[in-house]
Amino acid sequence: MTSPEEQVAIRDAATVVILRDGPGGPETFMLRRNRRTVFGPGAHVFPGGAVDRADAAADMLACCDGLDDAGASAQLGIPAGGAAFWIAAIRECFEEAGVLLATDDQGQPLPPDIDLSAERAALNAGETSLRDICHERGLRLPLDRIVYYNHWITPPGEPRRFSTRFFACPAPAGQAAVHDGQETVAGRWLQAAEALDLHARGELPMMPPTVLQLRFLAEYADVDGVMSVLRGIRDVPAVSPSLERDGDGFRVLLSTGRHD
Repeated sequence: MTSPEEQVAIRDAATVVILRDGPGGPETFMLRRNRRTVFGPGAHVFPGGAVDRADAAADMLACCDGLDDAGASAQLGIPAGGAAFWIAAIRECFEEAGVLLATDDQGQPLPPDIDLSAERAALNAGETSLRDICHERGLRLPLDRIVYYNHWITPPGEPRRFSTRFFACPAPAGQAAVHDGQETVAGRWLQAAEALDLHARGELPMMPPTVLQLRFLAEYADVDGVMSVLRGIRDVPAVSPSLERDGDGFRVLLSTGRHD
């Protein structure tokens, strides 16, 4: 008989690791989740969230460059709808961190002094959509600049379960990363080794997938090195952890993975 925990629906989700070079190696922007959230309360995470139906809309796909739905779906190993994961990663990064991974209508980087705070606020309030922002500001979404490299499925036992695709992208110049003050209540750039040290000391709570991404990042001296390796990945297996009782709690066992 299937347990209630196993009956929780698994939602598609996307997470993006935005990177910049720091004096001690690659840095990534991490957000602290609101303690009132159901999933991962108080945890430090990368920007991300569930894939919405609007992310797969045809008029949303028309705003994208560099990768079509067929190519995106092939990378994910699904029949169709793959581009929606890239779009969700871009949208969630803008909503949660205030960083828009986009170009102008000529494919050039956005001006360093661009102010998109009003659009972000309207998007978070449900008063506009990413599609509308792209049309009104003449923006394009360069999907090919965002690299897919990892896949995690939340184990049974959590109140919410996600099939999360991980992406990575260099941070666009000039855009300040700032938490949204709703789902996330703090944000900071951290070198991977620093984040892992804080986690080991109990000062930076994180979920297992986040820890393993940081362990991978800590192996590289700069963002170019990270992105070069990630672009070379061709076959991404799903990591499907399971929970094993450990005293009064549980520990996570990994069945497969790439960066474990």
